[in-house]
Amino acid sequence: MDISDAQKARLHIFELVVYWEGAANSSLLVKHFGLSRQQASQDIKRYTALMPGNLNYCNSRKCHQPSSNFKPLFVTGEAEQYLAWLSQPLPLQTLPIHSLSLPSRGLEPALMRAIAQAIRHNQRLEVDYVSLTNPNRRGRVIAPHSLVQTGLRWHLRAWCEHKEQFRDFVLSRFRGDATLSGPATHSAGQDTAWNTEVELIFEPDLRLTLDKRSVIEHDYQMHNGQLRIKTRACLVQYLLQEMRVNTKVLDAVPEAQQIILVNLNDIKQWLF
Repeated sequence: MDISDAQKARLHIFELVVYWEGAANSSLLVKHFGLSRQQASQDIKRYTALMPGNLNYCNSRKCHQPSSNFKPLFVTGEAEQYLAWLSQPLPLQTLPIHSLSLPSRGLEPALMRAIAQAIRHNQRLEVDYVSLTNPNRRGRVIAPHSLVQTGLRWHLRAWCEHKEQFRDFVLSRFRGDATLSGPATHSAGQDTAWNTEVELIFEPDLRLTLDKRSVIEHDYQMHNGQLRIKTRACLVQYLLQEMRVNTKVLDAVPEAQQIILVNLNDIKQWLF
């Protein structure tokens, strides 16, 4: 393929967004890579030359969309690739790195596109969902407003019309097709747990020796023996899980958990 590494990186991002969100234009490349409008347009022309028939241009939306015969050239088709890009807006590495190979969670591109459109355009979404408490597919009408990465999983924060509250939906548990169904009646501004900021305060386990506590304090860059982390109230439980801090049972071996939460009463109402 007669194409530079720099242009390949740009076309990779362009194709990634087209594939998963269902639309992209030169503004994406301008904002993401700091290109001129002319250079961004040239990149897209280069892509269409490499993959003729992959894109359709929508005049009303002024964007390129994937055709029914779309075949990815640069992307793998795995949702994790797109979601990883969302969590790292500029994933251009300058040093060699290696990451753990974690299990992939399935998500259909068409479903991701519908979710992205619902978020961008503040729309209701009709979709089937399963859970461990209700493994049978059940139709839900939701109004999504944000994607959240919680370690191994991605969640969708959305208003649920069935439960009449804002809830977290695991992306890999959506099933079938999703349909946009008009303007959402609830938005992120009405999500109290999303808009409430709380602070979690951690300290080394007091059962550790002073020398071991000093090691932990340095590991976590603690100040005055404490680590303070601010987060959204609805994400408190996930943060504790990622920090491997159990607020219900204290591990018998202090070296196992290493740190403890010291302001449990302040955040208890946000746990589930």
